[in-house]
Amino acid sequence: MTAGSTAAIRPRNRRQLIVEAAGRVFSEHGYHAASMEEIAAGVGITAAALYRHFPNKYALFAECANVMVDRLVAALDEVPPEASLADTLAAVTRVTVAHRASGGVYRWEARYLDGEDRRVLRAKFAHVVGRVTELVRREHPPPEEHLRAAAALGVIGSITMHRTSIAQRRVEELLLASAVRVAATDPTAATGSARVVELPTQPVPRTRRAEILAAAVPLFERDGFATVTNGRIAEAVGLVPSALYRYFPGKADILAAACLQAGGLLAQAVEQNLRGVADPHDAVVALAATYVAYSFEHTALTSVANAELVGLPANLQRPLVIAQREHIAVWEQQLRSARPELDSRQARVLVHAGFGVVVEAGRGLRWQDSPGHRDAVAALVVGALGL
Repeated sequence: MTAGSTAAIRPRNRRQLIVEAAGRVFSEHGYHAASMEEIAAGVGITAAALYRHFPNKYALFAECANVMVDRLVAALDEVPPEASLADTLAAVTRVTVAHRASGGVYRWEARYLDGEDRRVLRAKFAHVVGRVTELVRREHPPPEEHLRAAAALGVIGSITMHRTSIAQRRVEELLLASAVRVAATDPTAATGSARVVELPTQPVPRTRRAEILAAAVPLFERDGFATVTNGRIAEAVGLVPSALYRYFPGKADILAAACLQAGGLLAQAVEQNLRGVADPHDAVVALAATYVAYSFEHTALTSVANAELVGLPANLQRPLVIAQREHIAVWEQQLRSARPELDSRQARVLVHAGFGVVVEAGRGLRWQDSPGHRDAVAALVVGALGL
C-alpha cells in the first residue's frame, strides 16, 4: 500500500476519535493511570501517530476536559431563550447521556488542569449553570435558585459517574424528571425540621499507622495525590521516608486504607440512623440526611476519593467497590419500597442522581458546613429521588 493510499483512507475526524477514546480512558482509569498507548489502541493507531495530533498527555486531557462543557454550551445555545426549563434540561440530558462514557472527565478530573485552563473550564461551566439558574428563577420563585440549578445539573451529570446498564431513552426520561423536581424544590423549606443525624466520631489517631492516614488525606486533597510524595507524608508524622514502608507498601495503599476507614464510618452511620425506622419513606429521608452529613464531615477524603479511586490498582479498588455496592444496595431497597413502581436499575440511577446532587450542591456551597446547608442539600436529594 502506498503512502498516498494510506493518507486517502485516514479518517478526517481522527482528532475527534482520539478525544472520544481519551475521554473514555481518562474516565475509566483516571488521569495519571491512563496511558497514551491505551488511548492510541482505542483509535487503532500507534502512540507515535497520536503524538502527531497532541504533543503530550496533558494537552490531550485538557481538550477532553473542555469538549463536554463545549457540547453543553452548544446544546444550550440551540435552545430558544423562551424555551421552558424542562426543554432546556432535556437538551443537557441528551448530550450528557449520549457521551456518558467520557463525559465525567470535566467534573472530577478538572483538578489536574493548570490554573489558566481550570479558570477557562470553570467559566464555561458557570455559563451553563447561569443559563439554568435564569430559568429556575423564572419558573420557580427564589430562594437559592443558583443552588437548585447546580443540583439539577448534578442529577444529569451523575450518569457519567457509574455504569448501571439502562436504555438511553429510559435513563433520559428518568434523569430529566429528577432534575426538574430538584429545580422545583425549595431547599430552605426543611431548614430546622430535618432529621437529626448521628455520625460516629472520627477515631483519634493512637497508632503510627492511624497518624499516617490522618496526615495523608489533607495533603492529597490540597496538593493532589500524584504530587504528594511518601517523603512529605513521612515528614508530616515525624518519620524518615524509609520508615513509612513499615506501615504501608505505598501511597496508593494509604489512600485505599483511608477510604476503607471512612466507608466503615459511613456504614456505622447508616446503621445508627436507620435503627427503629420502619417506614420506607422515612428511611430514605434518613439515608439522605446521613449521606449529606457524612459528605460535609469528610469533604477532603470524599474529594480525593472521587478523583483518585479509579486510578488505584484493581486489588486495592476491589474492597472499596464492594463497600460502595453494599451501601447503594441499602438505598435501592429502601427507595424501591417507598416507590414500588421503580425497578432495580431505575432505583440505582436515582440513587446516583442523589449523590450527584450532593457533589454539585456541596461545591456550590463551598462545603461550608452548617445545619442549614446540610438541611438544604438533603432536601434537594429527597427531591431528586422523587419522594
